[in-house]
Amino acid sequence: MLVTPKCFEPSRASVTIGATPATKRMFMGGECRTTGVKLDTVIDSPLGRIRARVDELADAGFDGVFTFEGPNDVFFPLAEAAPTRRVAVYSNVAVAFPRSPMHLAISAWDLQQASGGRFALGLGSQIRAHVERRYSADFERPVGRMEALIAAIRAIFDAWQHGTRLDHQSEFYTHTLHVPLLTPPPLEHGAPPIWLAAVGPQMTALAARVADGIVTHPFCTPRYLQTVMQPKLPTDRPFTRVVGAMVGLLGADSERADVEFALRAQLGFYGSTPAYRPVLDAHGWGEAQPELRRLTKANAWDELGAVFTDEMLDTIAVVGTPAEVSTELRRRYEGTADRLAIQLPYGADPDLVTELGSAWKA
Repeated sequence: MLVTPKCFEPSRASVTIGATPATKRMFMGGECRTTGVKLDTVIDSPLGRIRARVDELADAGFDGVFTFEGPNDVFFPLAEAAPTRRVAVYSNVAVAFPRSPMHLAISAWDLQQASGGRFALGLGSQIRAHVERRYSADFERPVGRMEALIAAIRAIFDAWQHGTRLDHQSEFYTHTLHVPLLTPPPLEHGAPPIWLAAVGPQMTALAARVADGIVTHPFCTPRYLQTVMQPKLPTDRPFTRVVGAMVGLLGADSERADVEFALRAQLGFYGSTPAYRPVLDAHGWGEAQPELRRLTKANAWDELGAVFTDEMLDTIAVVGTPAEVSTELRRRYEGTADRLAIQLPYGADPDLVTELGSAWKA
């Protein structure tokens, strides 16, 4: 079942006025904005140049910017982007388990304050191999661990915002020490929302139960979102649906073959993960996953993309000029997404990204 898209909701204190079935207007950090599907893009500028780039993206028509957990820190770029207070800023996503709830709460609190209520804490579990072997952290019972982590963060938020006694004790986390000298002041816009990344049914159900929104992986397809994930999401309370979308932008000097090659390689990397097989199964392509897995184990990374047919590429990704991509994204995700988080895995020309924002705005 599809529901009317909602605006970025920086806190539960957001005020909805003049709601109609097709659009809402909401107060957001003192600014009243007409809502629809929002378009967000990744921050890809180096530290020291992010604020200027965020201003460019906002001028072009983008509604938000985000970071992902890759070769760089997920929070530092947001600290530079947040003070512009022109767009939503969020982690998409921060790998949760290597960090304590207190660390995550502190970072989120600072960014919520700096952004004027435009920050959302996007969390994800990652997969066992990365959590255990890359981060040297615990991964056992990831769904239960994530539920406890979110509950712990909310307990910390509540203590800071409302002065309640901090007494969170669970199988995974204990937070009982609340020192006034080390407690930040309450936030004007309230505690930031928590969005949870999900693909499979268990984490999707958890997001629907305990989070303020869901962040879908860019490997997902419109069919998978609408038939598998969407029916599990709540419709009786504010809940933000952030949908990842793989995008290939073509300009006058672009070679389609080069862009598609980069997209296929990224899809191959994602598809090799067993947890993402349900997306392929939804289209009858499930048998591609063991082949992708075999290639990664054989260290044949440059062969992953060849597994993806033209039909598979066109179903998962959107390739075209900025104007064509803007039109197709609206066609695919209107009614399914509140926010679109576009992924450009090949280092797209910044001017083309800016042009996409302008096309979306137009």
